[in-house]
Amino acid sequence: MTKREPKTADELLDAVGPAFGKLRRSSLLEVEDPISQKDLSRTLVLRIVLDAEREDAGEVTVGAVAQHLGVDPSVASRMVSDSISAGYLIRAASQRDGRRTVLHLSPEGRELMARFGRHQRSAFEYITADWTERERLEFARLMLKYVDSQDALRHRLPGKGAPR
Repeated sequence: MTKREPKTADELLDAVGPAFGKLRRSSLLEVEDPISQKDLSRTLVLRIVLDAEREDAGEVTVGAVAQHLGVDPSVASRMVSDSISAGYLIRAASQRDGRRTVLHLSPEGRELMARFGRHQRSAFEYITADWTERERLEFARLMLKYVDSQDALRHRLPGKGAPR
């Protein structure tokens, strides 16, 4: 199958959304130490908890998971319960408000996330094996910049939306 390169800036920009959709629908390649489909789903929740810890962003609740993933609280609750049942998350009482329940990674959850990070790196290196080192590093830099810009949008006041 021959892929047609976008010819104009508009064609290139129009192709970005479908490309992201395709990335989201495809699983990571079966490279070293593969991750099960179920554990791939669990890493969505575990990443939120791990990032909050690393950024000292405070306590993570099921509601925060729902908000971050953009899902209904009942969906987030099922995802969290599944990760707890698998031994990757621990529920604990909040140190700020004992009536609240917060989430922490278990040692098994930390190991899964470390393994997942190694797996992602292996997949990236495999996919970009025929790229130059410069292309690989530039893509990585721009991807991180994109994600940082996306995260910055989360910190805007509710209802303000994205610039048009």
